[in-house]
Amino acid sequence: MLGGIGMKTSDFSYFSGAKPRVFAHRGLAQHLGIAENTIEAFQEALKHGATHLESDTHATKDGHAVLVHDPDLRRIAGEDAMVNELTLEEVQRIELIGGGRIPTLEGALAQLPDARFNLDIKAKTAIEPTIRAIEQRRAHHRVLVSSFSNPVRLSALRGTSAPIATSGSMQTVITAWLSHRLAFGIGMNIVLKKVQALQIPTSAGRIRFATESFIRRVQACDTEVHFWTINDPEEMQHLLALGADGIVSDRVDLFAG
Repeated sequence: MLGGIGMKTSDFSYFSGAKPRVFAHRGLAQHLGIAENTIEAFQEALKHGATHLESDTHATKDGHAVLVHDPDLRRIAGEDAMVNELTLEEVQRIELIGGGRIPTLEGALAQLPDARFNLDIKAKTAIEPTIRAIEQRRAHHRVLVSSFSNPVRLSALRGTSAPIATSGSMQTVITAWLSHRLAFGIGMNIVLKKVQALQIPTSAGRIRFATESFIRRVQACDTEVHFWTINDPEEMQHLLALGADGIVSDRVDLFAG
């Protein structure tokens, strides 16, 4: 079976435990003066109640998956360099603004052996290194793979030796919403058969995803709904009241549960 596609959400220990899921967006970093997507930021997030760690993968020149959001180092390190043009050794020599260094995915899985990771694969070149790191650490049960690119996401899932949870790309989200809005949910179970979660903004243009009816209809297809990126405690509670299964936030320390 393709990486877990078609399996139920309940088949994955990734979704075990009491709800809501609390996803630390790139760790807990900004207000602490810690660099995002570092081991230190992830440790702080877990200390402050995160149930899952959200991060991003790019690949170095020599084919290692590293946890970094941007394709370049200007914003996080003040360096005019592209991640994919540097070797791992060169990347890890660079100190980030706020301290810390860019970790490899394999290293993060090793140093945080009980943490569950939500991984957004940012480039085609990162597909194989990301899957290789998961395979090396035998971390299939504690990883969810996603991507804004559906081909990238599907390609990653084809490379796994064991099932891995996945969330729908925006193409999947829009198709599900159209089913909900225009067809009373007819066909939504087919659209969502291949994913275990939708991780979505509250809205996109004129489309409003944060409605109780949409959330409930998605959940009826055995698919969780997680909203990003929510940093206001009142909005967090409002979304949970609507029925959201999880919240992705830069400020998991403000999450009241």
